[in-house]
Amino acid sequence: MKTTDVRFGTSGLRGLVSQMSDELCYAYVAAFLSAVVGNARCDKKVVLGHDLRPSSPRIASACAKAIIDSGYEVIYAGELPTPALASYAYEHKLPAIVVTGSHIPFDRNGIKFYKETGEISKSDELLIQQASVDLPDAGFQLPADSLQLNPSVKSHYLKRYVDFFEYSEIAGMRVAIYEHSSVARDILRQILEALGVTVLSLARSEDFVPIDTEAVRSEDVLQAKEWAKEYSFDAIISTDGDADRPLIGDECGNWLRGDVVGILCAKFLSADIVVTPVSSTTLTEKSGWFNRVARTKIGSPYVIDAMHTFLNNEVTNYHQTVAGFEANGGFLLGTDVITHGRCLGALPTRDAVLPILALLSLAKRERCSMSELPKTLPSRYTASDRIQNVPTEQSALLIDKLNQDHHLVSKLISDETNAVVSVDCTDGFRATLQNGDIVHLRPSGNAPELRCYAESETFDRALRLCQQCLSNLELACK
Repeated sequence: MKTTDVRFGTSGLRGLVSQMSDELCYAYVAAFLSAVVGNARCDKKVVLGHDLRPSSPRIASACAKAIIDSGYEVIYAGELPTPALASYAYEHKLPAIVVTGSHIPFDRNGIKFYKETGEISKSDELLIQQASVDLPDAGFQLPADSLQLNPSVKSHYLKRYVDFFEYSEIAGMRVAIYEHSSVARDILRQILEALGVTVLSLARSEDFVPIDTEAVRSEDVLQAKEWAKEYSFDAIISTDGDADRPLIGDECGNWLRGDVVGILCAKFLSADIVVTPVSSTTLTEKSGWFNRVARTKIGSPYVIDAMHTFLNNEVTNYHQTVAGFEANGGFLLGTDVITHGRCLGALPTRDAVLPILALLSLAKRERCSMSELPKTLPSRYTASDRIQNVPTEQSALLIDKLNQDHHLVSKLISDETNAVVSVDCTDGFRATLQNGDIVHLRPSGNAPELRCYAESETFDRALRLCQQCLSNLELACK
């Protein structure tokens, strides 16, 4: 482990494919099963699946070998969304392993681990790192074609959403799917068509396309608007590589911010308590739609821990709906939701399909277009982007300098008159300025990137803040 840069990030194990050897992947899985799953009261089965990255099948085979050698049976789901595997495992109280690098470039990959109660925690990650495991004398791969596909995982995920949204009235809508290399591109079509939606497939790719829903590529921004002119649709939807983060656009091809998607999804589900990281927009509180909003560090394990705290301490005498979301749009459901006599079971891990269906349903319920949904919120806008190929150590040094000298922010945004009035160091450096604007800088937990989030009263102002900050930082990083 110490001889590579393969490490746990904000959500799961991440690293360069060239460093994710069969031996290393085998060792991590064996450590997870011995140190975390251990003697848990669950069947000796492990759910296994992967995304569409070129390296994923090879890594999945090494994971399967470790599962079998550890005395477990493999329930092989094949190419399916991460939340599909997580949902099946959670309902059947089984551990799960998903080979995916999510949104990061194709030369990287990762592994996500789920115990029978859901995503592993940060303390579980430490147990894995500290474990000692035995490695086999002969090979870390299974024989070719020895994994048999189990269709029950896919069927479970289809049923989960088709049953719950049966009465959503989205039948008759016309929705475009930007398919690219999303592992959800086929199952998303099946769900929508089962609900009576007319689906238009766009830009399917056999090459892996790294879609980051927090930093949408300029070509995807332009392409969506061109598609809106060329085709007639009510919405355009997509996901990142493993479909735990949605990308949702309106009828004009304008992509909605992930945290705005999360707020609207929580509204549709009538959430009482919402948990979200500090990087999400302050519209969560300003909307006035929720009884309680809690803020955490960035990463689904922190959101899940906070949701569990509410579930254990507050939701006792009467039912309250607890939900969470991240700035990337991934939505986590902490409690069951019952509507029209149909129950949507809790799924405390990021999911892209739920917010997609929720926003389509909300637009129908409110009798408005997708573009009108964000207008129900106060005027507050966020822009975000990143500088790639910035070593984490370099980003950390910058954050330390900003924490020591808050006046440096004025130089970054090229506005010496706009002083810092408060700073939040929960995750990175988040400064509120004199005029109410917010600038948030932090190293990515998944790749060598420096991320910037800017919030203001107008989108143009937020975008300028973000671009100005990153432009000055790029000069400083050279």
